[in-house]
Amino acid sequence: MSYQVLARKWRPRTFHELVGQEPIVRALTHALDRQRLHHAFLFTGTRGVGKTTLARIFAKSLNCETGISSTPCGQCAACREIDEGRFVDLLEVDAASRTKVEDTRDLLENVQYAPSRGRFKVYLIDEVHMLSAHSFNALLKTLEEPPPHVKFLLATTDPQKLPVTILSRCLQFGLRRLPTAMIAAYLNKVLAAEGIPSDDAALRLIARAGDGSMRDALSLLDQAIAFGAGRVEQAAVSAMLGVIDRRWVPTVLEALALRDADAVLRRVAELDESAPDYATVLAELLSLLQQIALFQVAPSAASADGVADAEDLARLAGVLPPEDVQLFYQIALLGRRDLGLSPEPRGGFEMVLLRMLCFRPAPLDHATDARESVSHLPAPAPVPAPVPAPVPAPAPVIAPNIPLAQSIAPSETSLAAEPASEWAALVEQLALGGMAKQLALNCVLVAREGNSFCLALDATHAQMRNKTSEERLRSALEQHFGAPASLRFQVGNLPAATPAEQRFQRQTERQQAAVKRIEQDPRIAELKELFDASIKDVQPHDDFEGG
Repeated sequence: MSYQVLARKWRPRTFHELVGQEPIVRALTHALDRQRLHHAFLFTGTRGVGKTTLARIFAKSLNCETGISSTPCGQCAACREIDEGRFVDLLEVDAASRTKVEDTRDLLENVQYAPSRGRFKVYLIDEVHMLSAHSFNALLKTLEEPPPHVKFLLATTDPQKLPVTILSRCLQFGLRRLPTAMIAAYLNKVLAAEGIPSDDAALRLIARAGDGSMRDALSLLDQAIAFGAGRVEQAAVSAMLGVIDRRWVPTVLEALALRDADAVLRRVAELDESAPDYATVLAELLSLLQQIALFQVAPSAASADGVADAEDLARLAGVLPPEDVQLFYQIALLGRRDLGLSPEPRGGFEMVLLRMLCFRPAPLDHATDARESVSHLPAPAPVPAPVPAPVPAPAPVIAPNIPLAQSIAPSETSLAAEPASEWAALVEQLALGGMAKQLALNCVLVAREGNSFCLALDATHAQMRNKTSEERLRSALEQHFGAPASLRFQVGNLPAATPAEQRFQRQTERQQAAVKRIEQDPRIAELKELFDASIKDVQPHDDFEGG
């Protein structure tokens, strides 16, 4: 007898043998046991999670000679023929190879005739999203009002491509991707029944490579058995899958924690000798970083899962700060996305690791110092008075919480005590535009000595201050006065209204005055009463005057 691959040999034949789809199995078994059967079912999910398998079990439950139930006997002629793929009333169609409308019409030509052998005529259409628009139109009427002896079972990996008219006529069941642990446990069960020795680490590697698909994992298991000469061991599976040595990722993370660039590059050179898939290497790195982050937050919930043992996980969680782990994860995630754009995979991978070395979160105290250096500029040295005054000099009128203004000598001109409109008038005279003018309009002149200006800027507008806008403002002042000028800025509470605030206040007052004058105008009042009108919007003109 010819060899049967594991994916076919261990294909579930009853609902209770199906792995990982308990909610869907529960719904279908209840529908079968209570005889509440819809005429069309749609099974969705990624490849290898059991869509067509579930459809065949459902067809067997409908046509079992013992009666409609969720537990087909598996021994009658109908059950055996469905398992063997030769039941005449189960019509399986691959929509990917029969996309034309003529194929769909041929398929549905005999739908009105009663089944030959079974209780129901079952149409199982796989990858139904591949049908053409005309094929969907041909299927639609039959799908909406099929004969009582017909059931439609549709399967697809891409339900978004189905017309909403088709979706609305089906009961939809979404099959989930299978967790790695569940796949590994099932593989262990299969190997135990087959009498093939294995180790848990190898099965975890195969389960992870299956990427949520039980069929893919069973196919890889077949390959691993052949590769390992009848044994499934971690070393052989790693070589077969091209997986890197499990010790490599922890050691490179240790080198990153020590900021040892030479050690990191040496490890990459050693890795390159085995010609790895660098996207897979980054996936391994991401997996370990995720486990480290989880261990740092909830140690009891973390598991090494084949990437590193428990001791490595605990050690790395201790030497890597949580903020570094989060940053490394983000850099690796973006690097994996951009790896295909790099001229050479190894170079792209090295750049990812070098980013981890170069970009590190700043310590909290350094960040605080940096913010303080922006918010509090150093005050200039106080200018001593030439002759001590016998009586206390009057305190300058300055704004509180602005230390720079406290050091201004009496000989300096303090603009805080002068009308704030003087700075506003000066700004209007300057040849300014764009961000530089907005910066000037949102500043208050605190002090001036000659052509040296001290400007106060509110913290909410600090983003306006940059090298370009400051240079343009300084150049405009030099052009206006015909002499060199200098600027100093301080961020904090403002001693007076800025030109922008003054302008807004004037506009508000003019708006209110215009509204008041209109409301008091007897002619407007007469029009409002005559036409039952209302005033929606009032825009005062620039040349608006009373009268």
